[in-house]
Amino acid sequence: METLITTQQKKTSVTKPALWTGRIISSICIAFLLFDAVGKIIREAHTISACMTLGIPENTITGIGITLFLCTILYLIPKTSVIGAISLTGYLGGAVAIMNRAGQPVYFALAFGVLIWLGLYLRNQAVRKLFALEQ
Repeated sequence: METLITTQQKKTSVTKPALWTGRIISSICIAFLLFDAVGKIIREAHTISACMTLGIPENTITGIGITLFLCTILYLIPKTSVIGAISLTGYLGGAVAIMNRAGQPVYFALAFGVLIWLGLYLRNQAVRKLFALEQ
């Protein structure tokens, strides 16, 4: 019985290449999201212009940036990374809706959502177990 449990644990453990690939993917996503959040928080001119073009009211941009910043920080911290990924999925769902309404391509926000979960899946044993793609 002990051998069976050990074998099952090994199947769900994260290998070093998967762990580092997940960390790299997650780091790229985190860097981009933090850059975007800070641009909204400090009200950088290009960011404000882009948001206004999409029909986002100017008085909501800072709040959106703070929300994105907090969701990204949750994703960054290992113990809260799943909550962060769920929150970022909701945030990106809103981005998809806004882009779709504005007639812009939505593939960037969709791809980012996939990358967030892929990075988490590759670096987090609990998420691997949850999705159970390996038999």
